[in-house]
Amino acid sequence: MATYALTINERSNSGKALIEYLEALKLDLQLLPKVRLRKSSYERSMDDIKHGCIEKFASADEMCDSLGI
Repeated sequence: MATYALTINERSNSGKALIEYLEALKLDLQLLPKVRLRKSSYERSMDDIKHGCIEKFASADEMCDSLGI
């Protein structure tokens, strides 16, 4: 017996139809929890702050001096 994992968009008409078809075949369906593949931009920026990847400057002139501009 083989096990297959499918990702189906339940909101689309074709996704709903496919799920109904698979249920009509009386297959053993298991719904897995949704997995986020990427962090949001807010989460990535908060990670940058936590890991010290952000520099703070008092003014734009101070930033330009630090960057050698």
